[in-house]
Amino acid sequence: MGELRGTHVPVLLERCLELLAPALGRGGRTVYVDATLGLAGHAEAVLEAHPETVLIGLDRDTEALAHARVRLARFADRVHLEHAVYDELPDVLDRLGYPAIDGILFDLGVSSLQLDAPDRGFAYAQDAPLDMRMDQTRGVTAEEVVNTYAHPDLARVLRVYGEEKFAGRIASAIIRQRERARITSSALLAELVRDSIPAPARRTGGHPAKRTFQALRIEVNRELAALETALPSALDALTVGGRMVVLSYHSLEDRLTKAALTDRVRSKGPIDLPVELPGSGPTFRLLSRGAELPGEAEVAANPRAASVRLRAAERLDPNATEQGRTDRERSRRRVKGMHQPGTGSA
Repeated sequence: MGELRGTHVPVLLERCLELLAPALGRGGRTVYVDATLGLAGHAEAVLEAHPETVLIGLDRDTEALAHARVRLARFADRVHLEHAVYDELPDVLDRLGYPAIDGILFDLGVSSLQLDAPDRGFAYAQDAPLDMRMDQTRGVTAEEVVNTYAHPDLARVLRVYGEEKFAGRIASAIIRQRERARITSSALLAELVRDSIPAPARRTGGHPAKRTFQALRIEVNRELAALETALPSALDALTVGGRMVVLSYHSLEDRLTKAALTDRVRSKGPIDLPVELPGSGPTFRLLSRGAELPGEAEVAANPRAASVRLRAAERLDPNATEQGRTDRERSRRRVKGMHQPGTGSA
């Protein structure tokens, strides 16, 4: 492992610690999963704050794992670092012998290490080979995507994953270029994208290639497919009182997160019944109203936090939920009885 490349400031660190503390500080051993370990900034803070907590850290990036292992060496007796994607969480827990967990954090998107390492190909501002794999030991590269995908498939990736309204024009420019010579560098791709977008549109919204690079990164790493599988599995793994925190950096991630949480915090019973049916009530509660945004101070200290959206939820006790249902039924019966003939007070 070479010297650490780039800098790392954990996003919304204090807020994440605040949200996780009730679940991890309940006394006795608790289990915390960092589903996107990265350079272990959040993980280190959690381990320092909770001396009895065991960490399970997942990351698909072997370079990040190597740096995290050094950073967390003083906690080695309560740390498990796993080369895995977050949708592999059930297999990891089974292999390590943990039937349930108390807290989990997803800090989604590309890591500081990947952005700051020019040879990884994630940054459109630096020339590099078109790789973009978070796990450089497997999978297709961005170079393979831009040089082999047919126009409809390439345009779909840019439109859906990058929310790029000029997806068709960019895909056409890529295909014209690759007919002359293979596209192998991030600088050439960024130039093609910029030249494909009308000049008025280039003046707003940041770098013209931002959305294209996001789309290719998501496609190469199957990020949304993995997240769609991982979120329900993480919620299922939580103990009663356990908490999940998710940091999203674009609307696609946030939509998936919102959908996964909404499914657990609402009743599954028929909406026209006056009472909640047993087993149909919510199994989680939200810990914030909508998505929390970073404050001005956070963004000033860490510009990469500007686009973050935080959502969090806690698993409910089904017995307490059932008791609440029974109490509400009794209350409804009392209220209903007050309006029946002959039940007025003397």
